[in-house]
Formats: sequence, C-alpha cells, structure tokens
Amino acid sequence: MFDALSDRFDGIFRRLRGKGRLTEQDVDEVLREIRLALLEADVNLQVTKNFCARVRERCVGEHVSEALNPAQQVVKIVNEELTNTLGGETMRMTFASKPPTVVLMAGLQGSGKTTTAAKLARWFRQQGRNPMLVGADLQRPAAVEQLRTLGERVGVPVWSEPTDPVDVARRSIDEARRAGRDVVIVDTAGRLAIDAEMMEEVRQISAVTEPHYTFLVVDAMTGQDAVTVAESFHETLELDGVILTKLDGDARGGAALSVKEVVGRPIAFASTGEKLEDFDLFHPDRLAGRILGMGDMLTLIEKAEEAFEKEEAEEAAAKLLEGRFTLEDFLDQMQQVKKMGPLNNLVKLMPGLPKEAKDVEIDDRELLRLEAIIRSMTPDERQRPEIIDGSRRTRIATGSGSQPNDVQNLLKQFKQMQKMMNQLGGFGSKAMRGKNRKGGKQSKGGKRSGNPAGGRVTPKGQKKLVLPDFEKDLADLESRMPGLPGLPN
Repeated sequence: MFDALSDRFDGIFRRLRGKGRLTEQDVDEVLREIRLALLEADVNLQVTKNFCARVRERCVGEHVSEALNPAQQVVKIVNEELTNTLGGETMRMTFASKPPTVVLMAGLQGSGKTTTAAKLARWFRQQGRNPMLVGADLQRPAAVEQLRTLGERVGVPVWSEPTDPVDVARRSIDEARRAGRDVVIVDTAGRLAIDAEMMEEVRQISAVTEPHYTFLVVDAMTGQDAVTVAESFHETLELDGVILTKLDGDARGGAALSVKEVVGRPIAFASTGEKLEDFDLFHPDRLAGRILGMGDMLTLIEKAEEAFEKEEAEEAAAKLLEGRFTLEDFLDQMQQVKKMGPLNNLVKLMPGLPKEAKDVEIDDRELLRLEAIIRSMTPDERQRPEIIDGSRRTRIATGSGSQPNDVQNLLKQFKQMQKMMNQLGGFGSKAMRGKNRKGGKQSKGGKRSGNPAGGRVTPKGQKKLVLPDFEKDLADLESRMPGLPGLPN
C-alpha cells in the first residue's frame, strides 16, 4: 500500500545524502517534496500541513545544520514525526475486572467487519482468553452463517437469535457469563452508507452492552472517505479505536496516516491479508520504519517465532552446522517458511536491503516447485542425495513435472550449502588439520606452527573451534529468532 510513498521518500533522502550541511533553503525544498508525497498518498490536507510544520520546526536549527550527517538527522526527525502521526505507540488492551470484556464492532457494509470480528476473536485466543462471537447483524442475509463458519475456523463459539439485534446483544452478555466466556465480540449491522437508522441501532446496542471497547472497522482502500466515516461514527459512539482492513491493497494509504490526527483515536489493529492470521496490533513505529525503507525486523522475528517450533528450529540449526542437514529437513523448513506468508512481504520487512532487491517479484510457486522435486524422491534419496544418478534424476523430474536440469541444480545448490556450513561449523578443526603447533612435530615443509598446545587441535573440553564473532552472532540470532536454513543463490 505504501510503496509509492516509500519510493518518494527514498528519492528525497537520496538527494540529501550528498549535502555536507543543511541550509534553511534545503529544508524548505525537502519539505516541499514531502508535502507533495503525502498529498499524493491521499493524506488529509491539515494533517500534511501539521506534519510539515513540526518537521520544519525541528530541522531548522543549529543542531541539524551543524550535524556531521544532516541527511540521517532529517530521516530521524521524519521517522519520529511519522510515528507520532500514525498514533505514537501501540494500543494496550486491558480487560474488565468483572468479565466479560465487551467489544463492539461497527462499520459500513463491505469494510470486512464480520471477518475482522473473527480475526479479533482469534487474536484474543492467542492472548489466552476465551472469546465468544455474537451475531447481531440480522440485516444482511447469511451474515450470522458467515460468522458461524469463521467462528468454527478459529475455534470460537458464535451466539445469535433470529429476533431483534438489540435483544440479541443484551442477552449475549448473560450467555457469555453462563458459558464462562471472558470476552464478547458483538458484530453489528452495516449499510452501504451512513444513515440515521443504522446509527440509532448501533447506539442502542452500545447502550445495552456498555462495551469496554468500541472499534470502527474501516476499509483502508477508501482513502479520505474512511476518515469521514470515522468522524461520523465517533460523534455517535465515542470510539476507542479504529481497525484498518486491506492494508495489503494497492491504495495510497492516506487513511492510515490521517485517521489518528483527524479523529483523535488510535489505530488499534490492522488486517494485512485475507487469511485469518493476517491480523495484529497496529505498531506505528514499525509502519513508519517500513514507509521510510528501514524494514521491520521485529515483525519478521514475530512471524518466525509464530511459524517455527523452537525445539525443531534449534534441532535444524544444529544439524545444519554439524553437516547432518538432509533434504528431508530442508523440506520441513520450507513448510515453516510458507506459514510466514508470501515471500515478497517477508523481503520488504528485511532492513538494509536496497530498493531494487525489494522491488524484485518473487514467485512463491518456486517453493512449490522445489517441494515437488523433493517429494518425488525416495526417503533414501532425501537422506543421501549423493546416490542420485542420471536415471534417478530423470525419474524425479518426471514425477515432479520438472526437468532433469532443475533436479541437478537443486542437488548442486544443496551440496554447496552443506559444504559451506561444514566449513563454518568445523572451521577450527579443519583449518588446523595436518598442521603442527609450536612445540610439536615438524611439518613436511620443515616449519612449525605457532600453537603451543602440541598436537591438540582444539582446547581440552571443547568439541569445535568456531570463529568467535560467528559464534556470538549465531547465539544472538538464535536467541531472538529460530534458525531459517535455506538454499544459497
């Protein structure tokens, strides 16, 4: 959604990097470009003016003008102000001391309200809660059935009655207490446009349920109309937050950048895809970093932690370093990677990648092709790929719908990866093998090595000698994110 805005910011900051000092004229020129970039992204005019005014006030000063790297200073200021515009900090959810905690969902028809209610129920389950969905949308045909279907998929019960929406909402609280449910999510009816009847119905439901949170579900693809809708609902319901859907679309993203400052309520959650798991708390600082091309390592780590089982990931990393990693293990790792979402989305989260690398279209079908090749092998071939000869390659290629060349390339790359990891894992012992240490026997060339430990390759009690920096980096990476083995390019 924010690709166009990211490209504009990237061009603006690239021109800044060549300047040794920033004058007031340079700042004004940068702000002019930023103003155009935000307006093109469909950001509210007043929000754009306020944003540029704050950035100018901080940029035009002795601190920035005398900075050794003014471009980095400006990026830092823009990042901080962009984070503030998006809401400042992630919304923290609290729960009622006397359950249930009631969450009221409101919004126009077509904004994805019913699906978002199910996604929110799934999120609450992940937090260790026992939610219940309430179908109070009796206006749209099959709305309750849709909610029941989604509820089954996320493992959350749905309660509704073919009576009156207000009565359904009122009675759902007692039903939740009876069933021991500590969170009630009420899905209300929407219309194609705001009208008095819809607003009155939602107001009455809010009055009888006394919700702890009232969330407005807004389609981010609607641009500035989303902000107008939020203002109208806020006048009636006193919103606690906004949930943005379809953030993975190709719209310009103005709603996300405008809603907090215009409505005065934060974006609580964001839906980034059609799958029920494509939903999480909205992190203003992370989105600001992604817009400015800084990546989003924290989200990438969270996705990996959710997709990978810790014990399995540690075992795979150990096998990889010890040279015991097989094609069977690689197939398991590919299954975990697929759970993290489309590869293009993962690449965009990686910090430090050049724009050209992020813009490359990665076909997720490539993983399916590799998977088909490996699945066409026998268990013995996956464990010992060296036994695969010409006739076996032909059979594997036929079974996977590929060419023998594709099978050969996979085996070649896998062999290279194993060789590389063997060298890293046993660097000390392999590098020192055949060499004598200081005080030991003389080598063939008549020279002695400089190690005083005699013929011992590694210190006593140590299995392998690994480069200190590599060992430290590996330990740090494993503590934050499970290992992610893959084929080298």
